[in-house]
Amino acid sequence: MNNRLKILLLFIVDSLLVVGSVFLGFRLVTEGLIRNIHGLTITAILSLVAYYVFSYFFNLYWRDWEYASVYEVITVVKCVSATVIVSTISGLAFFDTKVTWQFLIVCWLLLVISIGGVRLSMRVFREFFADSSVMGNAKPTLIVGAGAAGTLLVRQMLMHPAMRMDPIAFVDDDPDKLRKDVYGVRILGAIKDIERIVDTMGITKVVIAMPSLPIKKLNEVYDVARKTGAECVILPNIDDVMSGNLHVQQLRNVEIEDLLGRDTVETDLSKIGSFIKGKVVMVTGGGGSIGSELCRQVAEKQPKALIIFDIFEGNAYWIQLELKKKYGNSLNLITLIGSVRNMSRLDSIMDEYKPDIIFHAAAHKHVPLMEDSPNEAIKNNVMGTYNVADAAIRHNVKWFVLISTDKAVNPTNIMGASKRLCEMIIQMMNRRSHRLAEEKGLIEYTKFSAVRFGNVLGSSGSVIPLFKKQIEAGGPVTVTDKNIIRYFMTIPEAVALVLQAAYYAQEYDGDVFVLDMGDPVKIDDMARKLIRLSGYIPDVDIEVKYTGLRPGEKLYEERLMDEEGMQTTENKMISIGHPISMDDNEFMIQLEELEKAANSESPNIKQIVSDIVPTYVPKD
Repeated sequence: MNNRLKILLLFIVDSLLVVGSVFLGFRLVTEGLIRNIHGLTITAILSLVAYYVFSYFFNLYWRDWEYASVYEVITVVKCVSATVIVSTISGLAFFDTKVTWQFLIVCWLLLVISIGGVRLSMRVFREFFADSSVMGNAKPTLIVGAGAAGTLLVRQMLMHPAMRMDPIAFVDDDPDKLRKDVYGVRILGAIKDIERIVDTMGITKVVIAMPSLPIKKLNEVYDVARKTGAECVILPNIDDVMSGNLHVQQLRNVEIEDLLGRDTVETDLSKIGSFIKGKVVMVTGGGGSIGSELCRQVAEKQPKALIIFDIFEGNAYWIQLELKKKYGNSLNLITLIGSVRNMSRLDSIMDEYKPDIIFHAAAHKHVPLMEDSPNEAIKNNVMGTYNVADAAIRHNVKWFVLISTDKAVNPTNIMGASKRLCEMIIQMMNRRSHRLAEEKGLIEYTKFSAVRFGNVLGSSGSVIPLFKKQIEAGGPVTVTDKNIIRYFMTIPEAVALVLQAAYYAQEYDGDVFVLDMGDPVKIDDMARKLIRLSGYIPDVDIEVKYTGLRPGEKLYEERLMDEEGMQTTENKMISIGHPISMDDNEFMIQLEELEKAANSESPNIKQIVSDIVPTYVPKD
């Protein structure tokens, strides 16, 4: 039935019930309580008007009464009570309609029973006479978690039978909830009982409705659910649960990112927001996976201007398009094409737009490719970083944040070694900036810091897209070594850390900020989980093939060098590695020689780098 027609019919029925209750109440009490029929009519009209007003106030017509619960019944009682009180007072004050308390009680009871009864009957009708074809095709569904998310989800399932999900049972590890009913759905056991319940009750779909579940526990739940053979989906967004904005449509398949991610790093959004608000922010490599997310999160914090700087016009265009669509003219967005190798271009941009903060994300980062093109890693990563940092000092940029990697620690490849050189450059530049300010008698100077993190899920060059393509092609899925491990985090999490580091740089300039990345993940385990998520059995449907470590690749990554030490911040998930002592003059001479070697395409570039970065030992 059309919703507007349903509301109109309900409105007409309510009107008849209100008037009928007044007259019937009169007939059920002693005659003569109201002087005449005129007074009775006035009472009915006042009651009707009052009911219209309060039904609008309590939203009695735009509710899904087919799913009415105790809360909706209480709302009816409130509306009726207000109607009787206001109509009685109005009648006495303006029309001298004299009534007794017996009449009021009887009228109130009749209204509650009739109006509430009509609405509850709509739910009864739905439950007993719903479209059998719709309900008959619904998948028997098990809900994991009987908390706020699970409760709201079951309600949504009942409200939307077209979603083809029939909630059969809950499981929850809280023993106090066992055998209780939620919207008629019983909690039959704990998470360990999933396999038994699925088997005995013919469940074909399992929904994990615990969005705040720690990653480790989520893995356990998924492993249990997967063994049943039932389809497994997840409701991931806790913010929607807390706001009540929860819908069945938000359910999605469990992704590898859900199982390999980590518990979210806490960041002080208010402090970060105040730090960025009203400032001109420049993001180099702004179109890349990290750079584009930086642009997204910076844009949320109301900068004076946001400068996207990238050499790849396609990448820059897409993030520009996305941000313009979201913010329109409220965001002063400047998109510029250029290379960090071009000092003149950097100078012209900084001279014109005068950025307060620079996030330097432009870099070559693909390990095997850089092993084959080491001079390009030096030109882009090392000299590009030097150019941007040098320009930042000359143009009075307040804060400079370098995006680094854990591959910079005791590097075994040229990409990691180039990023270690970048860290050394910004630490040298921080000392130079401080010294220049002292010479000029200035208090403020450009403050430099670096952020070091592990592999980022979903970034360009990530192993996950490769594994997915290999699975789509029927395999094999190639893993370099069975024992290789890596730290992983999500792109938004990595960027949140970058922004937090920028805030900390006000106090800890010149340092390297390192995220506590939790437990490392075996790449072999990740590949096998991804195969299972795709509906296949590893080494049966899809082969896992071990190909041997690639040039420059090591079994595990490290967070800090021994010489850097470790200092905690107010955020327990973020630590600080302090600069290693070095001779800046000698380092500058080495950089100049390195630049000449790279520009001349020296075949000995890796050896030259190892002379500057002693912890880097080239394999060839």
